[in-house]
Amino acid sequence: MRYLGLDLGSRTLGIAISDSRGIIASSYKVLRHNEEYDKLVSEVKNIVKDEGIDEIVLGFPKNMDNTIGFKGEISLSFKEKLEKSIGIKVHLEDERLTTVEAERILISNNTTRKNRKKVIDSMAATIILQSFLERKDK
Repeated sequence: MRYLGLDLGSRTLGIAISDSRGIIASSYKVLRHNEEYDKLVSEVKNIVKDEGIDEIVLGFPKNMDNTIGFKGEISLSFKEKLEKSIGIKVHLEDERLTTVEAERILISNNTTRKNRKKVIDSMAATIILQSFLERKDK
């Protein structure tokens, strides 16, 4: 099974991909968008086709009290668009604090602020996907 991890932000979509056995997640790319979700879905569809993706893992931003806010609603809507357009399963993965964790990892690796800004979203997508992969095998 090959998985695609997605971290949907207000201006970017961080993307990660798993190896062919569905064990290890790696950063893939970052797509910029202006809330043009239909265009994003089309781009994700192309990646799914090109990379032989079986399922998608979408970060689900919940509030710290476990409620679903505005960004969570956007993710739910995006999930529906992906499933209807692409026709594969989209899992939701709690993404609370993944960007903070990604920032901490990049800082510990002495990544400059300029370079962190370029890769933080794909790093967050990698953390989301890796969390899902580790939990699914238990």
